[in-house]
Amino acid sequence: MEISSMGDLLVKNLMTKDNRRYSTSQQVPVEDPSPHNQNTDDKMMDPLVKIEDLQVKFLRLLQRFGQSQDNILAVKVLYRLHLATLIRAGESDMKMVNLRSDRTRAIAREQEAAGIPDLDFSIRILVLGKTGVGKSATINSIFDQTKTETDAFQPATDCIREVKGSVNGIKVTFIDTPGFLPSCVRNVKRNRKIMLSVKKFIRRSPPDIVLYFERLDLISMGFSDFPLLKLMTEVFGTAIWFNTILVMTHSSSTLPEGSSGYPFSYESYVTQCTDLVQQRIHQAVSDARLENQVLLVENHPQCRRNVKGEQILPNGQIWKSRFLLLCICTKVLGDANALLGFRDSIELGPLGNTRVPSMPHLLSSFLRHRSLSSPSEAENEIDEILASEIDEEDEYDQLPPIKILKKSQFERLSKSQKKSYLDELDYREILYFKKQLKEESRRRKENKLSKEECLPNDSTPDEQTSSEAVMLPDMVVPPSFDPDCLAYRYRCLVTSDQWLVRPVLDLQGWDHDVGFDGINLETAVEIKSNVFASIAGQITKDKHDFNIHSESAAAYVDPEGPTYCIGLDVQSSGKDMIYTVHGNTKLRNFKHNVTDCGVSLTSFGNKNYVGAKLEDSLLVGKRLKLVMNAGRMGGSGQVAYGGSFEAILRGADYPVRNDNISLTMTALSFNKEVVLTGGFQSEFRPIRGLNMSVNANLNSRKMGQVCIKLNSSAHMEIALLAVFSIFRGLLRRKAAENKSTEALETG
Repeated sequence: MEISSMGDLLVKNLMTKDNRRYSTSQQVPVEDPSPHNQNTDDKMMDPLVKIEDLQVKFLRLLQRFGQSQDNILAVKVLYRLHLATLIRAGESDMKMVNLRSDRTRAIAREQEAAGIPDLDFSIRILVLGKTGVGKSATINSIFDQTKTETDAFQPATDCIREVKGSVNGIKVTFIDTPGFLPSCVRNVKRNRKIMLSVKKFIRRSPPDIVLYFERLDLISMGFSDFPLLKLMTEVFGTAIWFNTILVMTHSSSTLPEGSSGYPFSYESYVTQCTDLVQQRIHQAVSDARLENQVLLVENHPQCRRNVKGEQILPNGQIWKSRFLLLCICTKVLGDANALLGFRDSIELGPLGNTRVPSMPHLLSSFLRHRSLSSPSEAENEIDEILASEIDEEDEYDQLPPIKILKKSQFERLSKSQKKSYLDELDYREILYFKKQLKEESRRRKENKLSKEECLPNDSTPDEQTSSEAVMLPDMVVPPSFDPDCLAYRYRCLVTSDQWLVRPVLDLQGWDHDVGFDGINLETAVEIKSNVFASIAGQITKDKHDFNIHSESAAAYVDPEGPTYCIGLDVQSSGKDMIYTVHGNTKLRNFKHNVTDCGVSLTSFGNKNYVGAKLEDSLLVGKRLKLVMNAGRMGGSGQVAYGGSFEAILRGADYPVRNDNISLTMTALSFNKEVVLTGGFQSEFRPIRGLNMSVNANLNSRKMGQVCIKLNSSAHMEIALLAVFSIFRGLLRRKAAENKSTEALETG
């Protein structure tokens, strides 16, 4: 069991301190130092001498309370004090510090045996908690006498006051406070008033320890004191939780029954309740590193006692002795933090953004990025493929007419006749679509020639007349709790302007009224002759998160030369934003060869990354396309190199059908390590009515994945695979839930 969260964070902080700022000539004196050395090292040695005195006091307290130095709590406190002294003194003084540590144990035994000097050790304890949880009763139990009034039916403490006393020669001062009211809106004002009064009271003399009280018998899975804990954090600050001990009163009450009908075991029930309270504190502080000590208390007069008359809990623990030991350990660690100057360097709260984007990921994304060119670039590529066939006589017009069979007629055909008939329809369909593409290509060329011949101020009435708005079809949404009338829902209009705005559908939403939590915006326009711009982005917003992802670019296309492009990408990453500015130039060296040179600048937080790449693509014939690229990304003292080669083989019916096979080889070098990745991607139609997509990759680290997608409108039996997978997943989840429930009940 850990001592306190403050001690844990202290060690982590100590280990990260830079010891080089301390001179290696500094030493911890074992015997009386010379005057010269004392003057030289007096400033440095003062904290270490005080730490030695603190160790002596701690060892004397352990003897006085009958606690062994081998106690797990005592061992950890002594270890942390020793570690802090070593780090503060410097590595060259380890032997000296070890000798000093052995000497403190002997001094403590001698002083405690003689009772000289008097042990000057006092503890100030702040008591916080809801009303009726047993704060005043616990104070009376510690002193074994009635120091404060208690009442089982109404609040007994109505003002802040100090309760002083002595326990085994130790001065103990409790700061008793009025109890908080249960968490609800109407009680926030009163609770805040009490907290502000307590904060003002302890400003002059801060407490060493804070006790936060809860009743163990009233904690359940519906524990809802998070608003109260959050209010305490806001008023007192996160530092109050460093030295806080969770006190669970009524720890000998009857345990509740589990779902099996048998009571929980004592240890499992206590663990479950304390973990629940600790989770609420983590949420209030926004830091899961915090681990507070837990003290079980029972103040009832009929509590079981041992032969010495000490109250003991159902687990056999003497809670009063543990209370004193926890308080002493926490006080000693707090004093050590103050003496060595580590207190102000330990902070709670959300961790700062220490995330650094992956350099190989940035480089691979940059290499895959395709720059903006003319919106008709894809159409021009298709036109070039069809240009070789434009002079050929269209086969579709030369085909003989075919009779389209009815369903009843088709069913009477034999199996071979059905196959021949369907193959003929597919062949005619491909020829028909190819003819349509050729006609569209001719029209585009004619329109381009007509625009070049027309004067800039010429316009036709058709161009001046704006087209009417067209209603987009309804978005396909899953079944949900919809009203009877759906006519008004989520209609999108497409007008003559270039902007396309659509809602972003949340498929996981229960109600379509709140199923759309963002918008998607796209546009691509020709600003003027040969100058193009495009913007595409998506924004989603809910009560907690705001996400944006946008890409904007502008390009100038020189009809006789290169294409220049510049763009800006913005993407949210948690609470931060990633900005990327990129620019590139495309050169068409030959008719079917294009070279692309690009640079980029990525900003993430206070770090910047610069990248450069060179890409070359070559179209071989009508069906084979080769793409090669290489790049470099550097920033924050790190550099990554990478390159890839991709071969794309298109189907014989391209561009009518998009059947293709793609082979990719990628190499990334980062931190003197090279990772090779091979990829395979294919889209094809194995049989009529079924489309298949296969995507697979494997790298040199023997990591990879295989993804197969099937799409069919005729083979419905494929859907049974998905039903089987979902059903199997539900069974596994149910079995896991049953196992976790049984483990919790059995402890």
